[in-house]
Amino acid sequence: MELLKALRTHFGHESFRAGQEPVIRALLEGESALALFPTGAGKSLCYQLPAVLLDGTALVISPLIALMKDQVDALRARGIAAARLDSSLTAQETQQVYADLRAGTLKLLYVAPERLSGEAFLDRLRRVPISLLAIDEAHCISEWGHNFRPEYLRLARVAEELALRPVLALTATATPEVARDVCQAFGIAPQRHVQTSFRRRNLHLRITPCAADERPAVLTQRLAHAKVRPAVVYVTFQKTAEEVAAHLAATGLAARAYHAGMKSEDRDAVQNAFMRGECEIIVATIAFGMGIDKADIRSVIHFNLPKTLENYQQEIGRAGRDGQPSLCELLACADDAVPLENFTLGDTPEPAAVEALVGRMLGAGEEFDVSRYDLSQETDIRPLVVETVITYLELDGLLRPTRAFYESVQVQFMKSEDDILDGLDDRRRRFLSALFAAGKRGPKYLTLAIEATAQQLGEPRERLVKALNWLEENGAITQKPAGLRHGFRLCGDAAERDPAVVARHQAELFAQREARDSERLAQILDFASAPGCITRRLLAYFGENLADENCGHCHFCRTGEPAVAVELPAAPIPPFTGADGFRALMAEGHAALSTPRQLTRFLCGLTSPATTRGRLTKRPEFGRLARTPFRMVLAQVEAIQTEAG
Repeated sequence: MELLKALRTHFGHESFRAGQEPVIRALLEGESALALFPTGAGKSLCYQLPAVLLDGTALVISPLIALMKDQVDALRARGIAAARLDSSLTAQETQQVYADLRAGTLKLLYVAPERLSGEAFLDRLRRVPISLLAIDEAHCISEWGHNFRPEYLRLARVAEELALRPVLALTATATPEVARDVCQAFGIAPQRHVQTSFRRRNLHLRITPCAADERPAVLTQRLAHAKVRPAVVYVTFQKTAEEVAAHLAATGLAARAYHAGMKSEDRDAVQNAFMRGECEIIVATIAFGMGIDKADIRSVIHFNLPKTLENYQQEIGRAGRDGQPSLCELLACADDAVPLENFTLGDTPEPAAVEALVGRMLGAGEEFDVSRYDLSQETDIRPLVVETVITYLELDGLLRPTRAFYESVQVQFMKSEDDILDGLDDRRRRFLSALFAAGKRGPKYLTLAIEATAQQLGEPRERLVKALNWLEENGAITQKPAGLRHGFRLCGDAAERDPAVVARHQAELFAQREARDSERLAQILDFASAPGCITRRLLAYFGENLADENCGHCHFCRTGEPAVAVELPAAPIPPFTGADGFRALMAEGHAALSTPRQLTRFLCGLTSPATTRGRLTKRPEFGRLARTPFRMVLAQVEAIQTEAG
């Protein structure tokens, strides 16, 4: 009864939703838990209520600024002290958050997972009581999941090193295998894995096989009915978002595009217009949706195939959160599989590049530090893939991360240096005077190379970091760090660290990732073409069975069509043409296009650090074969290179 009273007092709810109470009670008892609830089922309350009731500050890991902002605004509206730390804050706002954290007045603090790589932030966490650690999108810690992110994997180590307990892992898209991974990483007992039904009876799931050139007309016809608006239309490419939104607008529908290539202020304007009802249709890439608290979305339509069933489940979950009937339709065309698979295959790095990266990591000394950005530029491996390679080395026990730090910091004085030094004892005044004198002065900033300055002053790095943090917390300066580096220590036997052997093992791991991602894509195609109850098949993927019954509310159950498997429409694959032009391109001798895989990425429209740096993406040949399967292009390029001798 006391818990219900707290629920009413702080959040205005009369009762808990399914699964919430056991998760909340586990956290209040100091036990870690996994909340595996569908999108819109109230996962946030599972940590917000304990955060209010427990002493200290709850640290919430959240992947998107928009989601953090919405959560913080809603909590503050209820009188709950919450804050976020992200790149959109001003220096003064950041200082206030740190001051509130130090004073112990914050009940919840939202941060991105990357922030836990910074030594200054970890230093602050060690000095304040943390009531619990909540991790949203926790499926990202599993390499078996659909959205593995290496920075998430390190959260388990940070939680252990800082003794952050209890931990609440939250996700809406975990298969049984991924859920086991999450529980193992954070020491969550089986009985604390709380999962509720993914079945939403108000969602009308529909799959419409559709040729690529037919989709605009089908989409327009569907959205012409007011009962399916407001609507979100998901597409794969930014260009498609613009084209489809323009097509719908030309028919008189209030549609606008939303994607990561837009300016942040333009994205905000589109999102706000949608939330206010001024724009009825958003045509978006997956950049849109997480944390969007709009209850009356009447339809979610996938213009393109989703990348995985996990993505599909998460995206359709944004429809009908008010409990009213809503349409979730997939316009299924096999053509979409080509660019989706090309993205997956394009991420696989060159064996020689992996061996160079591994050799760099394992040959740098017993203890060393690196810049991932520099490694990416040196090896022509995308930064996220560089991080994945390093993570594999950690998982194999060859490396142990020691710290993350910035090479330098730009200091902006908010008070005069004389005012800062005035009133300090002689020891502190001398130290800060020497610190300021060691920096490189510019018109706006004082730039300090932290390691070099520490050596010059004969002081430990930690003292410099703490001094700068203290000055910032007291409003004397603002800091702008630059040059993130990560420190590592070699582990294991030297015989296990042969770069060639390790690189071959890495190649096997990437091959396994390719196979898993290709299997997920095949599952999407099978799902879109298979007969029977759509809801039942989707739930089975997430380990939930409807026994012998069908759902009764999907398109199949309502109409009985299709009663047999269908073949998804697909346009013929364009022929590999222009070989002479590609020979001429190879003859130019671009280092960024020197291997068959590099050239194939380029022709399929996939960027790399080297092609971006060389501005080769401006060439007319870039992306010319984007509709051709990656493996087919690779085979042709290898044949041309062999022929050229």
